[in-house]
Amino acid sequence: MSRHAISYNARAVVTGAGNGIGRAFAMELHRRGGKVVCSDIDFESADQTASFIRSKGGSALAVKCDVAALGDVKQLADTAREWFGEPTSLLVNNAGVGIGGQCVEEISIDDWQWVMGINLWGVIHGCHVFVPELKAQGRGGVINVASAASFGAAPMMAAYNTTKSAVVSLTETLHSEVFSYGVHVSALCPTFVKTDVIKNARMAASSKGKLMGREKAQSLMDKLGHSPESVVVKSLNGLDKNKIHVLPQLDARIAWRFKRMSPSQFIRFSGLMASQLD
Repeated sequence: MSRHAISYNARAVVTGAGNGIGRAFAMELHRRGGKVVCSDIDFESADQTASFIRSKGGSALAVKCDVAALGDVKQLADTAREWFGEPTSLLVNNAGVGIGGQCVEEISIDDWQWVMGINLWGVIHGCHVFVPELKAQGRGGVINVASAASFGAAPMMAAYNTTKSAVVSLTETLHSEVFSYGVHVSALCPTFVKTDVIKNARMAASSKGKLMGREKAQSLMDKLGHSPESVVVKSLNGLDKNKIHVLPQLDARIAWRFKRMSPSQFIRFSGLMASQLD
């Protein structure tokens, strides 16, 4: 990979950098010679990531930010610009939460608003605030962390699926708008990644249908999950090639092709497979 690629020597802002995929992004961007603003709603976890990077001789700053709040994201951009001494060149919209366990009609409006605020509005806020800086520079990148759930249509995950599907649509639209400015935009769509997303997810019991509970989901994560580091490397390499969709695992790529070739059968198969996991 060329050292002149977008992901090398970046002035990067990573949201949700306190753990999991976000922390892996921050670490890999440091390894690629970048300076990293590590943002998280949990300042202590963000500071742990930044401190580790600094202990390795890198440059990193921890910033507390609730991506669901536009004012926080604007302040994040201002802080990053001041610390870098120039505008951000790479934004990783990674902050996200998990939710599952109920049919569409059972999900509370409070839960819908919570997950939409972080998983979707957080990405919208990031793009709204940072993209003008990238376009003005004529170079840079945006990675929006979505999920294979964006096209997987797994039952009992409607709120999560909806937010991730919207993130992919937003990414595709943004890619079409900014490629002529020299700005790269990618959606990362992994399947299982070994993070704390299931542990920290809102999992509610359903009165209808079947539920893949937290323990079953965690067991699948432990057996099938890839490391955050491997997923991040593929994501950054994909951004450098200006790939719109980065599907870092074989099962994601198979599901993507199946869905595109036969949507109806794929969705029914998804429901059938979910019923076997009860």
